[in-house]
Amino acid sequence: MRDSSPLPPRAAVLSRRAALGLAAAVPLAAASRAAAATASATPSGAPPTAPIGGELLGRGGVQVLGASGLPKRLTARSWLVADHDSGEVLASFDAHRPLAPASTLKMLFADTVLKKFERTERHRVTDADLAGIPAGSSLVGVKPGITYTVEQLWLGVFLRSGNDAVHVLSHMNGGVPETVAQMQAKAEDLQALDTHVVSPDGFDHKGQLSSAYDLTLFARHGLADADFRAYCSTRTADFPAGGKKTFQIQNTDRLLTGAWGVPTYDGLIGVKNGYTSHAGNTFTGAATRDGRTLLVTVMHPKSGGSGVYEETAALLDWGFRQGAHARPVGMLVAPLSEGGGKAKPTGKPARPAAGAPARAEPGGSSWGLAGGAGGAAAVLAGAAVAWRRRRRAAGTGGEPAPTPEAGAPDRRVPDTGAPGTGEPGPGDSGARHGR
Repeated sequence: MRDSSPLPPRAAVLSRRAALGLAAAVPLAAASRAAAATASATPSGAPPTAPIGGELLGRGGVQVLGASGLPKRLTARSWLVADHDSGEVLASFDAHRPLAPASTLKMLFADTVLKKFERTERHRVTDADLAGIPAGSSLVGVKPGITYTVEQLWLGVFLRSGNDAVHVLSHMNGGVPETVAQMQAKAEDLQALDTHVVSPDGFDHKGQLSSAYDLTLFARHGLADADFRAYCSTRTADFPAGGKKTFQIQNTDRLLTGAWGVPTYDGLIGVKNGYTSHAGNTFTGAATRDGRTLLVTVMHPKSGGSGVYEETAALLDWGFRQGAHARPVGMLVAPLSEGGGKAKPTGKPARPAAGAPARAEPGGSSWGLAGGAGGAAAVLAGAAVAWRRRRRAAGTGGEPAPTPEAGAPDRRVPDTGAPGTGEPGPGDSGARHGR
């Protein structure tokens, strides 16, 4: 049923992550160039704060140090390239920009709920389990009266991005409101403070936001779990249709399956794609080559159809070619529950950014690790919440909703009583829908 790709053990790098987690949250005060600027002006009287993962990640524009050759035709409104094992962010563009996540938010849903139930546990679906699914949702074809294993429901979530499977698992977990609250708490623990959860499925809802940085945290955390890795790397599976009948479902990740003419990416593990008419296309992918695993998140590229996969592949290619030469511009912080250091105020006055910050200079330093423990000792409590509120306000107050691209793919699976029938082609278009 599965086609799983191996991932280098994470245990070997946990001690390094724990050691670097606190330093990642420090505002890099010892770095002479990086410490001077912040992502935006701090309101008068408010304590200046550092963005999660490092100062440079809070700046607008491209951030890269010591490496060249980034893809020239990237159109995404936000993207990030990171090393899975070390957590080093190798390059980014508006990493903390709050944007609608679409179904990539299902990675956080899995991080929150996946370990609550055994894979072999069985559940007979009721009408109540399927109540409240937003019209136009992507569906795998879950039907009341049919008994499913938990494993089958998760395959419906990962392969077909089925909101019906998400809602069934949420009801098993105590209901949708309870699951949303748990997801928000999980985001807090992961230090994904750009994320505001409104629904467990990622469908368009006012105020539902995440960022390239946060989505990458969700993927990295999820890939530490063997079941998560297995589900997100599964290409096809048989799904119950009632009685002894089944139908085949295929993963909608085109880099994994090669659907719609997109070449499969060598070494790809997963992780999760998404689309709604508000969010456009979003994708977080992970791939392993020559013993190295990279994570790439791409949000809201201008190009519809397969553009999100093409830009992800281009950034993965860059990471495998040039990533070894790049000096980190930030870090993927460790969860608080695993010893990650919490972001704190800088204790220094912030300087307003004059327009869009330029690309970080190759000769500059992105870290202030020379400050070592001294920099960490300067950290004060409370900035993580302040940073989240400031970024969230920026995403909801002045950010116009993106307009769907002409010819953007209609990924809706209409609830006609028939099981999901697959992902429409790049030229199809439709109204509001969510995958």
